[in-house]
Amino acid sequence: MFRSVFFVLMAIGLGGFGTVAWIATHPPIGKPMVRQVAMVRVLAASRPLDGGYLLKPEDVTTVDIPRERAATDMTIDSPEAREALTGAMLLHGAASGMVLRSADLLRPSDRGFLAVALHGGMRAVTVGVDAITGTAGLIWPGDHVDLILTQTFPTEPRTERRVVAEIVLSNVRVIAIDRRLVQGGDAGRQPQARTVTLEVTATQAEQVSVATHMGRLSLAVRSAQPGIGPERTPPAAWAGDVSRTMRDGTIPAPTTRSVMLYEGGADGKEVRF
Repeated sequence: MFRSVFFVLMAIGLGGFGTVAWIATHPPIGKPMVRQVAMVRVLAASRPLDGGYLLKPEDVTTVDIPRERAATDMTIDSPEAREALTGAMLLHGAASGMVLRSADLLRPSDRGFLAVALHGGMRAVTVGVDAITGTAGLIWPGDHVDLILTQTFPTEPRTERRVVAEIVLSNVRVIAIDRRLVQGGDAGRQPQARTVTLEVTATQAEQVSVATHMGRLSLAVRSAQPGIGPERTPPAAWAGDVSRTMRDGTIPAPTTRSVMLYEGGADGKEVRF
């Protein structure tokens, strides 16, 4: 009886020793080490775009790629980088999510931008606008606009004919905004007055040159959706067409006054005001 118990205890002891020895010689396999990959966020196209398209802020998005795959011709995301891409022209089509590389783009500050951006036979003219006449900064390169001329005639005796507005050019494309053609990203440091460069025909370029000396120019953005049927240019809008008070004649005409000016022995000259 005693010998049987002894052998059982010995067997249990040897079994435990063997288990401990096996565990010691076969350590558990740990989880594999996961290498952390550094990512970088670069600018890409937010939707399919055609070649020759001028980029707007909504056309640019970001994608994350491993830093080791980031090339020097890619653009790291930042507010300054997005600003610099606004108005840049795609040299070829881009698929949605495609990383925008330097070789894919021609920026307004790059040499030869206008020559490439203009369609055949077209011209580029620049007009000055302020924050009001420039639609408060809501116009972007690639938009189509109407150019409106507003004139005032202070000496016109009929009050309803003292101010008039008319569309000088209709449906012209904006090529560049501010002074990015010369100063690139420094345009934000300029005064509030701005310049807008339009794509026009040779005849339209002459019309713009005359209009800049006639009155105040302003821009009206056109819808990106095509209209139904042919569009007619509306007639000029006079002050009487806008103001019922002027149209009804309740505003009295100004009283014309004059003075005589004499210079030395010359005859007097009448000046009316």
